[in-house]
Amino acid sequence: MTMSPQVPDHDGPPPVRFAFDRWTWKEIAHLLANLPMAIAGFVYTVLMIAIGVGLAVTVIGLPLLALGLQGARLLGRAERGRARGLLGLRIDEPSPMARVRREEGFFAWLWSSLKDPVGWRAVLYGFIRLPWGVVTFAVTLVSLFVLWPVLPYMARLMTNADRGMVRGLLSPSDELERRIAELESDRGVVVDTAAADLRRIERDLHDGAQARLVALAMGLGLAKEKLTDDPEAAARMVDEAHGEVKVALQELRDLARGIHPAVLTDRGLDAALSAIASRCTVPVTVRVDLPGRPAQAIEGIAYFTVSELLQNVSKHSAARSASVEVWRSADRLLIQVTDDGRGGASMDGGTGMAGLAERLGAVDGLFVLDSPAGGPTTVTAELPWRDRESEKTVAGARTA
Repeated sequence: MTMSPQVPDHDGPPPVRFAFDRWTWKEIAHLLANLPMAIAGFVYTVLMIAIGVGLAVTVIGLPLLALGLQGARLLGRAERGRARGLLGLRIDEPSPMARVRREEGFFAWLWSSLKDPVGWRAVLYGFIRLPWGVVTFAVTLVSLFVLWPVLPYMARLMTNADRGMVRGLLSPSDELERRIAELESDRGVVVDTAAADLRRIERDLHDGAQARLVALAMGLGLAKEKLTDDPEAAARMVDEAHGEVKVALQELRDLARGIHPAVLTDRGLDAALSAIASRCTVPVTVRVDLPGRPAQAIEGIAYFTVSELLQNVSKHSAARSASVEVWRSADRLLIQVTDDGRGGASMDGGTGMAGLAERLGAVDGLFVLDSPAGGPTTVTAELPWRDRESEKTVAGARTA
């Protein structure tokens, strides 16, 4: 019977074996590279601290130290890459250094750079690595010729210590840094979504109401010319223009409703969602149980989420009925849309589910889709609850 080769675990290297496999050789290569990398890191760290601290009494000392800390970040990135490639260590990148606006000035940048915890941890890593690099290089090199039968076990033991150092000093320091990295990504999603919405509004105005109003102006111009020569033709053209005005107004109302419906501003989610449900092609039951109105941004996202989901029900589900429930639980606003259609919806099925999930994630929300084949389909969305009154207070403070 033929044995299939061992496949490494995605979360780390496979269990150590007596025979030298590719993971063992990678670990040996990492240990042999420890010495040159440790020497480079130690020399850089000592020179950077000596020059920066030594010249601190002058004008250039602290700026040089700040630049040195940014260079230490690059050394830390190189070490994370080496551990990722040779040790199979999956580790997140720390959050980037906080950006300082130009108007805040040089001293704000200097202070932000000098207190950078990621840079200082990389400096500490480079400083303490030299003795360990000498030990691992010497032991590995000697073992290749003298103790090679047990070298796989020794290599695993020493690289486990390396993994611990990288995790302890070069990984994100705490949950806050990981959260900052997530928010950086979410901000990009928000910017992209806003840009896409602006392009959609511009396209709708250009192709719809604007084109219709241009045609209306031309028709009224022709009617004006015929007013004295052919009053009947002019009257017919004015009548046609009147019909065009009504259509243009309806298109503008639809566009305004797509930006932010008046019923949502005036009467809240209950009335706005009921209006959406009345336009759905299947009967929809709406139940909104909220102690008050959430912040405008949260309310708007909830409205457009339900609107998109009910459009999917109308177009794709072949359902006979649907329901919408909205309620508050602690500091979360929960939305659940259910239909008894054929199911089988997925995040990559071209129904906009992935876009909804990205929009909710950008504001610290959640999006869960449960749609087995044959139905029913249940979509649960969560949004953070922020009170409208607190939002007004913050806005007033900013204005003041």
